[in-house]
Amino acid sequence: MVPPPIEFASFQDVLDLIETKKAEFAQAPLFQFMQDSSISPLQRLGFSPCIAHFIMSFGDLNKYVFRDETSNFNLVQNAINEHTYEDDHHWHWFLRDLQVLGFDCPKSFVDTLRFLWSNDTCITRQLSYQLSAYTLNADPIVKMAAIEAIEATGNILFSHTTRVAQELQSITQQEYIYFGKFHLTVETGHTIRDGNSEFQLASIPLSLEMRQQALDVVNDVFDLFTAWLNEMLIYAKLHPVQNWLSPTLDRA
Repeated sequence: MVPPPIEFASFQDVLDLIETKKAEFAQAPLFQFMQDSSISPLQRLGFSPCIAHFIMSFGDLNKYVFRDETSNFNLVQNAINEHTYEDDHHWHWFLRDLQVLGFDCPKSFVDTLRFLWSNDTCITRQLSYQLSAYTLNADPIVKMAAIEAIEATGNILFSHTTRVAQELQSITQQEYIYFGKFHLTVETGHTIRDGNSEFQLASIPLSLEMRQQALDVVNDVFDLFTAWLNEMLIYAKLHPVQNWLSPTLDRA
């Protein structure tokens, strides 16, 4: 008896799902809040302290979870590795923006730790843990699917923060590197699917089993980030910020 042919799919199926989930993600209540011009632009970025744990951990995710330089002959993993070197240092920009926005308020070390591991930020912490669980030692295809989904959520989020940052900049005459146009431009300029010429991501063949694993991780990533947006919105609403003008930083 002739065995049935092995069926294959392609990574395009994964990218199609990401685009569908991205459109749904863009409708999150946080983004409606961020578009509300009756709220001060500083308050619309009032979630900034809440997200610190994940933003600071994201560099480590790139260095120690997504990156694997033992797989020299895997084009997908090589593309991921290259991407991680572009994404593992953005936390520097975040710290600068916290200062410029006026969120660098003096706290004791113990109080800072209490805040970072408080109930206010529990979803933020889970992002790092869950993304590690999904991707550490995973097949590069699954890793790639997760990273592409993460990039899609970031594109939506930073598109909105950029508009708020530009509005705030017109008031304070300060530039916001992380939340503003600079970061968004960097993010849109180095997506894996567009930036690597050695292979076409969409055309990578997948077994049906691998396709399902990749689709599952995309759904999981979007679920995680949707929950995160809800936490960010709650935090921004429950923690009013003073509408001060940010101090001038030394630009040297």
